[in-house]
Amino acid sequence: MTSPLFRTKKVEQSIRDTEEPEHSLKKSLSALDLTVFGVGVIIGTGIFVLTGTVAKDNAGPATALAFVVAGVVCALAALCYAEFASTVPVAGSAYTFSYASLGELPAWIIGWDLVLEFALGTAVVAVGWSGYIQSLMDNAGWQMPAALGSREGSDVFGFDILAAVLVLVLTGVLVLGMKLSARVTSVVVAIKVTVVLVVIIAGAFFITADNYDPFIPKSEPVPAGDSLASPLIQLMFGWAPANFGVMGIFTAASVVFFAFIGFDIVATAAEETKNPQRDMPRGILGSLFICTVLYVLVSLVVTGMQHYTELSVDAPLADAFKATGHPWYAGFISFGAAVGLTTVCMILLLGQTRVFFAMSRDGLLPRFFSRVHPRFRTPHRPTILLGVAIAILAGFTPLNELAALVNIGTLFAFVIVAISVIILRRTRPDLPRAFRTPWVPVLPIVSVAASLWLMLNLPAETWLRFGVWMAIGVVVYFLYSRNHSRLARGEAEPGAPVGRSGPDSR
Repeated sequence: MTSPLFRTKKVEQSIRDTEEPEHSLKKSLSALDLTVFGVGVIIGTGIFVLTGTVAKDNAGPATALAFVVAGVVCALAALCYAEFASTVPVAGSAYTFSYASLGELPAWIIGWDLVLEFALGTAVVAVGWSGYIQSLMDNAGWQMPAALGSREGSDVFGFDILAAVLVLVLTGVLVLGMKLSARVTSVVVAIKVTVVLVVIIAGAFFITADNYDPFIPKSEPVPAGDSLASPLIQLMFGWAPANFGVMGIFTAASVVFFAFIGFDIVATAAEETKNPQRDMPRGILGSLFICTVLYVLVSLVVTGMQHYTELSVDAPLADAFKATGHPWYAGFISFGAAVGLTTVCMILLLGQTRVFFAMSRDGLLPRFFSRVHPRFRTPHRPTILLGVAIAILAGFTPLNELAALVNIGTLFAFVIVAISVIILRRTRPDLPRAFRTPWVPVLPIVSVAASLWLMLNLPAETWLRFGVWMAIGVVVYFLYSRNHSRLARGEAEPGAPVGRSGPDSR
């Protein structure tokens, strides 16, 4: 690991970088703020949409078990994130953790991966939010012009103005400060959780026991090309994944995993937390636990209200209430979904800007983007750049086929973080750790295996697109980042002057 490609950045240096006046973020978040952020981004499109899809196609009423499986995979990763975020309370999440343990090239690759993951996630959610708003407008008798509305299923070339405006407004909120973002998120999360609780409590009165029969439907083979795991597992073990049955639960888990994306974004706010050693583990693990319980209860209620074969794919929660003769609840749920998706979009954008900021502060991206706003102490330059770019992306591009890239990107980050915990325990056993991942190295190894298993259940096309994006990232690294890195220029070595030693720091 003596190659320049694997030069690591000392944890102490990463922490010192956060103290530079021109490149330091304002510390304003508490454990409650972090938990709200986590719940705000986790509860979104996944629970409002994916429940019907996986119940109908993969797991039936056992969708609740699929949420448990996905939640366990996330919990394994969350324990690793909690150790890192409390030990290295620096913006950048998995990117920063990798730089301290695996080296510069692996850190660049994971940072490049996160930039794609959060950008696509933000755009996908913005387009979904636009769809809900347009649906509510249609119910009120208002209709968006085809050229300014969603493009799915339409032959008219247009620009989704609602999706773009949402991203731009949230960009402005993030520029104005994290505390304002936390307050906005708290209000919206309260509305969103209320909607989910209404679904659980009200729906429980309309459950019919017969709808749970069979709880785990009979297995059906998956076509060989549907996932990368199909031919691989059949070759190794003599059997292939299936829809329904026990294996259908794992297939469903790889799909509903999208519903859990977000808890890792809490780690990107470590640098802006008042007491990261105490509050980061609470925020990460607390938000994940709350959302897993809510997801399991919602899936049990919905599959109990309506037989899984009859569930709607587009709006399963709302349509289940319509099927039981209670359309008022359907409108209430649609409103809650539309409001709730705003926080998902904002926190995904938050995560991306913090990773971009951390990479620019290290010189892997232009240092121009590492300056914070003199008044708000936020990374306003990357926030504005990425906000505008994602607004254009969300406005012009139908993204349904690319949404799976968000899943594979997140799972890849989970693998890297788990490996990094093992390596840093061996290379830096002296580091003070406010939170320690239990049963190292066994638990991180299990986390890697679980994440890889879900990745293998994703379509082969997703792997191909992911590979292309990673290849582009490697090219960018060798053409620009390798030579502009602060480590390459000797600006960030322990004991060296920091932040004033080269032209890029001006």
